[in-house]
Amino acid sequence: MKISDGTAVQIDYTLRNDAGEVLDTSEGRGPLAYLHGAGNIIPGLEAALEGKGAGDTLSVSIPPAEGYGERDEAMVMTVALSQLPDRKLAQVGAHLNVQTGQGIRLATVTAVTGSRVTLDLNHPLAGETLHFDVHVVDIQEASAEERAHGHVHAHGGHAH
Repeated sequence: MKISDGTAVQIDYTLRNDAGEVLDTSEGRGPLAYLHGAGNIIPGLEAALEGKGAGDTLSVSIPPAEGYGERDEAMVMTVALSQLPDRKLAQVGAHLNVQTGQGIRLATVTAVTGSRVTLDLNHPLAGETLHFDVHVVDIQEASAEERAHGHVHAHGGHAH
């Protein structure tokens, strides 16, 4: 079986940045399971995996446009400390959910100056070229329930 839309895929992967630093890996956690064609993983990686079979390995570099997008400085904003739901979140590196015109977004606190907090709503990997080493562990036809829900369910049933 080959990877195509509607297949439940399991991959082992290591993600590195341009400097070769490991940013994420499935090592020690078990394979990542995703529903191919449902947008569960970044577009560039999904496209690179199309047509691959169980046991295949690949190394692929994904440009920002096919990963988490380019950095957008318009997504960096400074707000009053009083606007945070909890002042304890006003620490550089903290993550919090903020309501925007596009719904709830994850923001990273990048600066705290007096009574002002700078929030970055860009994905932490926006603007980065992503380098993946991938091993395709398993491919199966997704169940009707998985296709309807748009993701792979945990072994033994539906677990969200």
